[in-house]
Amino acid sequence: MTTNADFTVEGIRPGKVLLVGEAMALFTAMEEGDLGAVDTFNASVAGAELNVCVGLARLGQKPVYMTKLAPDPFGDRIRAFMERNAIDTSLVTIDNTRPTGFMMKSKVSHGDPKTYYWRKGSAASTMGPEDVDAVDFDGISVVHLTGILPPLSETTLAAAHELVKQARAHGAFVSFDPNLRPAIWPSLDLMRDTLRELASQADLVLPGIGEGRELFGAETIEDTAKAFIDNGAKVAVVKDGPKGAYATNGTESVYVPGFVVDTVVDTVGAGDGFAAGTLSALLEGKSIAEAMERGCALGAIQTQFVSDNEGLPTPSELEAFKASHDRAN
Repeated sequence: MTTNADFTVEGIRPGKVLLVGEAMALFTAMEEGDLGAVDTFNASVAGAELNVCVGLARLGQKPVYMTKLAPDPFGDRIRAFMERNAIDTSLVTIDNTRPTGFMMKSKVSHGDPKTYYWRKGSAASTMGPEDVDAVDFDGISVVHLTGILPPLSETTLAAAHELVKQARAHGAFVSFDPNLRPAIWPSLDLMRDTLRELASQADLVLPGIGEGRELFGAETIEDTAKAFIDNGAKVAVVKDGPKGAYATNGTESVYVPGFVVDTVVDTVGAGDGFAAGTLSALLEGKSIAEAMERGCALGAIQTQFVSDNEGLPTPSELEAFKASHDRAN
């Protein structure tokens, strides 16, 4: 394998990006402490796939987000948020019988915040393969999926598999972020089997080292990338936290350093920022190294904000950040 050899990613072309997932209302504590004792919260909107949509839209791409919402205040907030951020809402449907999900997140000075979810039986959890079959794939060039949709219910599990099947049938580029969340899966075996299967069909897979360890027993960034390639993915981009990211297509590989920030406010959403940055650059025809550099920048920017998507930048904000921050050693 050739190292430090930048390469291009084949098969991705400009067009709409389809994302499918659950959007939730988010209540973030404004003070540190147990969430049961905190008095003040900030209301916003969250959801891994929706965060990626926001990042793509702010960088000039055309995301289309498929989800289900209830006609309740949470659903109204989410839809208004999507419209403000120029996210196509044509695949948002309303379920009059189930609620919109929501989550709470603690405030911390160090480490990752605690998060709690109320999503069982939500409107989005009823999405199924029939919803995917109804999608018009004309103009959709990329489908981005995460490992959060499949475990929400038996029907969303089937929807995830159908989404990849339809993407393949229509010639769309498949991007997959394992986004491993053991707590929401019925079993670890089902989690591992499902994520490995979905990753095997991806043109681009975006794991972290921890996901390589959990799914394949890999311990290093190189071994993680190799494991995903051996599993069937065409290109593996492995996130190395604030240090940077590593990519390989099985023949060539390259490592890109991350960006240095003075403090970290909140790590939630950094991986989604990385995905949005990487995909947006690839859609512009940039090389994998250039795409990872943008991904690292968006990930670093997102750690500076409490909201899961508030800090995702416009092109001018992105360039200002890159010009004012050093790269990791």
